[in-house]
Amino acid sequence: ALQARGCRVQIWTAHYDAARCFAETRGLRVRQAGGWLPRSLWGRGHALCAALRMAFVALYVLLLSGEPADVFVCDQVSACIPILRLARIRKKVLFYCHFPDQLLTKRESFLKRIYRLPLDWLEEYTTGMADCIVVNSKFTASVFKDTFKSLSHINPDVLYPSLNISSFDTVVPADVSDLIPKKKKFVFLSINRYERKKNLALALEALHELQGRLDSHEWNEVHLVMAGGYDKRVLENVEHYEELRRLTAKLGVDDHVTFLRSFSDEQKISLFSNSICVLYTPSNEHFGIVPLEAMYMRCPVVAVNSGGPLESILHNVTGFLCDPLPTQFSEAMEKIVRDPLLKDTMGAAGRARVIDKFSSEAFTEQLYQYICRLTQ
Repeated sequence: ALQARGCRVQIWTAHYDAARCFAETRGLRVRQAGGWLPRSLWGRGHALCAALRMAFVALYVLLLSGEPADVFVCDQVSACIPILRLARIRKKVLFYCHFPDQLLTKRESFLKRIYRLPLDWLEEYTTGMADCIVVNSKFTASVFKDTFKSLSHINPDVLYPSLNISSFDTVVPADVSDLIPKKKKFVFLSINRYERKKNLALALEALHELQGRLDSHEWNEVHLVMAGGYDKRVLENVEHYEELRRLTAKLGVDDHVTFLRSFSDEQKISLFSNSICVLYTPSNEHFGIVPLEAMYMRCPVVAVNSGGPLESILHNVTGFLCDPLPTQFSEAMEKIVRDPLLKDTMGAAGRARVIDKFSSEAFTEQLYQYICRLTQ
C-alpha cells in the first residue's frame, strides 16, 4: 500500500521464506537479521524468544544496516519499539496491534504465570511507547482497552486489513481436480493454519452432522477441503494435522475430506471458485482475512458469531453467523445445499461488500495519512 503511494519501503524480519509467504512480498525489499537466534528454548519460551529476535532486528537496523528511515512501522511484537526510539535522530513509530500477545497463551501452571508476568508488563509498556497505534478491528480495539489498563487514555484507530484485489483478478487458477473427487456438486472449503485455536475440528464435526441431514444421493455429492498453512518447523502444525486426520477417521468421513498442507495462490483461487461455501471456524478471531477473500470470490461464509466476522460478514446476506456448534454449522451448510441459488445471491452481496468496505484503496489512503502525520 505504501509502495503504491510512492514510499520507499523496506521490510526487516528475522526469518523470510519466499516460497511460504504472500506473493506480494516478492515485490518488496525484504531483509533478514537474527535468524540464527532460536525460536524457542527446548520447545518453550516462544514469547521471550520472539521479543529477543525483534529487539535484535531493531538493533541491527539502527547500528549495522546503514539504511535511513523516516518512520518505523512495527507489526504485532512491540519489544522493538524502545530500541527504535534510541535512533540518533528520533523517528516516529506506528504500531499495528493485531491482538494483545498476552491473550494468545494459556497459563496452566504457576511457573507459566510467573514467566509471563514480566513479558506481559513489557508488552504493555512498550506498546504505549508507540507514537501511533492502530488495530485491525473494533473487536480488537475493545480488547486492547480491556487488557492494557495503563493505556486507557489511548484510543487506537481501526485500520481494517484489506485485500489486494488485483492479485485475485490476475492469478491464473490452478488445476485442483486432484484435490476434489469427480461429481462432487457441493464442495465446502476451510482455510486456516493447522493450529488448535482455529477450531478446525468444528468443520469436520459439522460435516458429520450434515450427513445425517441429507439423503444418501445428496451426501455422495458433498466434499470438504481442509486447506491449511503448515510449517514442519512448528510442532503444533505437525501434531494438529495428525489429530485432525484421526478425527476424520473416527467420524467416518474420510472419503468426503481432502487435506491440503499449504497451497499456492493459484490453488487458493481455484478452490474458492469450485466451492459453494467457506467454513470459518475460529472463535474471537481478531479480524480474519479469509472471509474477505471468500466474499470477494463470491463464496458465502459460515463463521462463528464473535470477533472480526461480526464486522465483515452480514448474517443472512453474505453468509451465516453461528454459535461454534456442529449442529448450527451443519444447519447453515444444509441451507446452502438445499438452495443452490444462495451461492449466487450471497456471493454477489459479498463481493459488493468487500469492494465497498474493505478495498485496498481505502486501506492505502488511511495508512498513508498516518505516515504523513508522523513525518510532519
